[in-house]
Amino acid sequence: MLRIIWIVLRAVVSALRSRRELVLENLALRQQLAAFKARGKHPRVRPADRVFWLVLRRLWTRWSDALVFVKPDTVVRWHRARFKA
Repeated sequence: MLRIIWIVLRAVVSALRSRRELVLENLALRQQLAAFKARGKHPRVRPADRVFWLVLRRLWTRWSDALVFVKPDTVVRWHRARFKA
């Protein structure tokens, strides 16, 4: 019963979000899915993946909500390393 309530609540929240946020979330989830399909159960993080998440972090405030591929702290560390360089 709680699961159904949770699903309905998430659907309502999704309906109220802006189109931009939905597009960015969809893009983030698709990128991760493509990485898992291409590289197996434990995909390696490639430089292109890192750049994607660094750019997404700048564009979208809720980027960490859709992140499954790596920990959000890892993306922050990549961003700081690029900034130092």
